[in-house]
Amino acid sequence: MRALFCTHSSRQRSGLLYAICVALSCLFVPIALLAQTYPTKPIRVIVPWPPGGLVDTVGRVVGERLQSSLGQPFLAENKTGAGGAIGAEQVAKSSADGYTLLLTTSALNMNSALQGKNAAEVFRDLEPIALATWVPAVLVVPNNLGVNTVQELIAMARAKPGKLTFSSAGNGSPAHLFGEMLKSAYKLDMVHVPYKGGPQAMTDLMAGRVDMHFANAAVAIPQIKAGSVRALAVTSAKRTNFAPDVPTMSEAGVPDFEADQWIGYFATRGTPTAIIEQLSTEIQKALAMPAVRSSLAQHGMTVADPISSREFAAYLRRDLTRWAGVVKSANIRPD
Repeated sequence: MRALFCTHSSRQRSGLLYAICVALSCLFVPIALLAQTYPTKPIRVIVPWPPGGLVDTVGRVVGERLQSSLGQPFLAENKTGAGGAIGAEQVAKSSADGYTLLLTTSALNMNSALQGKNAAEVFRDLEPIALATWVPAVLVVPNNLGVNTVQELIAMARAKPGKLTFSSAGNGSPAHLFGEMLKSAYKLDMVHVPYKGGPQAMTDLMAGRVDMHFANAAVAIPQIKAGSVRALAVTSAKRTNFAPDVPTMSEAGVPDFEADQWIGYFATRGTPTAIIEQLSTEIQKALAMPAVRSSLAQHGMTVADPISSREFAAYLRRDLTRWAGVVKSANIRPD
């Protein structure tokens, strides 16, 4: 009797276990199928910066290759404002299905550091996919400002406290924090003038409405080559190919001012891992193409060494910690 009871109980447990396994497999089937068939419709890439700028260039060049490899259009949508925060928020609130992506810059971390957010908040709603490129900024001034070096600019700012202005692509953008770093290093009194993007900031600089700007390479190169602005220094550790005669900030007498910015892809938090990995792989393949690397190099960008989405996430946390330290030590506050 005891043996019969045990046998019956074992059969019951086996049946229950089988039923649970079937139920769990049913839960995971939709996700597996989604990853296998993705993408089945056009993919929106939110670019939180104006058309014609640095990020827009990456989106266009890489997007053409992704459309070819994945068989669906990659449609760039420019959502400007708040140093990239408006576009990032739109992606954060989108469906986690891989059909709305974010392509943005170091401003994602800089803006978060400026607003006093911590790592948990920064990565709560976004999923890192791939690091795309590195790009230096160029400190440029109007031709008629009357300065030829960074040290002359610093001397002018000291002689005219509260008079010189520096522009940026918005509060919390790289140009904003770079300008604040220079202010802090030399105890300068300069006025920040935020815009909705780098191109507009550069336009007003050329017109003499602002006095200096840490321009990204995509915006700066055409104007430097045309002689429309004067380049004083680059923020990279070494001189760049697109402006070999322009010194680094360190060479210009400003030590510890190495600050290349990154550009990378993100998805909404909760997007299936299989889709994240598929996108990461395809983006890396596109970036490895000689034609893509050459095209981006013409805009002053260097394709990043390939890393996994997890490695990108780990780097982003270190990067956020760095900029939070800069904001704190320089006592930078939102405008």
